[in-house]
Amino acid sequence: MNILVTGANGQLGNEMRIIAKSCVDKYIFTDVNQVEGVETTYLDITDLEAIRKMVADNDVRVIVNCAAWTNVDACETDEKLATLAEKLNAEAPKYLAVAMKEVGGLLVHVSTDYVFGGEPYNTPCSPDQQGTPTGVYGATKKHGEENIIASGCDHVILRTAWLYSEFGKNFCKTMMNLTATKPELKVVFDQVGTPTYALDLAKAILTVINDYKQAQGSELIAQGYAKSGIYHYSNEGVTSWYDFTQMIAKIAGNTECDIQPCYSSEYPSPVKRPSYSVLDKKSFKDTFDIIVPYWVDSLEVCIKNIKKHNS
Repeated sequence: MNILVTGANGQLGNEMRIIAKSCVDKYIFTDVNQVEGVETTYLDITDLEAIRKMVADNDVRVIVNCAAWTNVDACETDEKLATLAEKLNAEAPKYLAVAMKEVGGLLVHVSTDYVFGGEPYNTPCSPDQQGTPTGVYGATKKHGEENIIASGCDHVILRTAWLYSEFGKNFCKTMMNLTATKPELKVVFDQVGTPTYALDLAKAILTVINDYKQAQGSELIAQGYAKSGIYHYSNEGVTSWYDFTQMIAKIAGNTECDIQPCYSSEYPSPVKRPSYSVLDKKSFKDTFDIIVPYWVDSLEVCIKNIKKHNS
């Protein structure tokens, strides 16, 4: 089966490259940004005709959409960037969905916990919970989900949270650096969620793809992929940004930095982030028979890989 990955030079896209090496399927990695030494096919996912041509030329049957505009704060303060976010996070997924609908393929789309946050709650967010985004970024991602569903294509929308990896800029790498170089640090403790190692998410996506391939041999696939829907994926467990930082420093061996908790109000932001965005993963685990790693265990693996790459 031929599989197209968008946003291939981002955190998740790079992890998809790693898992693809052990797969029999053909993966086509696309992005608008080119990285020296990394094979990437140019594709503008805001261009429906370009997507259609790519799908037809490569007989694509699954698209994994890792692309998104993720500069959360900038979307709130710059109207042009807010428009760009809507284009990349809402319109582009619609075009990808249309392309898959036309060939009877599957779209695996990565969404976010930022679709929540407007309502107070202290229990894990379920996939069918009404999204109440508090900012432009979350709203555009919610629009993307709605556009995919409206297209009628086979789809698996995976909402995730607090993504980190060995690649690009992310909280884990930033805190590894700061706790190694700063004598003291303040980190918010009143925002709670679950970190997600991008490699674990990539493996979860592979599980979905393999399940879809098996379904292709069933007579029922003509009626559509039965497991289409919205699901949640993050690592297991719950923590705050403060506790996340403490664990990063501990695993990395950065014990000299004095890390102190603080309130979110001490670091004003243009967007209100969800104070509680723990995701309920039960339906995904039950549907795809998957075991999700504990966040600390995955953090240890990632930091080990970061140090290995830096050595």
